[in-house]
Amino acid sequence: MSARGFPSKETVLRIKEQYPPGTRVELICMDDPYSKLKPGYQGTVSFVDDIGTVHINWDCGSSLGVAYGIDVIRKL
Repeated sequence: MSARGFPSKETVLRIKEQYPPGTRVELICMDDPYSKLKPGYQGTVSFVDDIGTVHINWDCGSSLGVAYGIDVIRKL
């Protein structure tokens, strides 16, 4: 993490390589008390932004992103 709390450019590039658009993922955990997403929910990666947030179109209809270093997903 950089001084601002964001991942380095190298880390963001690695995340983009690991989760290209179209990758199917499963939620392991999310640290968001307001989210209705639960562990086990699945979705498709839309894109990864410049701060490493993986934006996902969840099968349940949500499009909430997964924050790097806070939330956990795995490839299916």
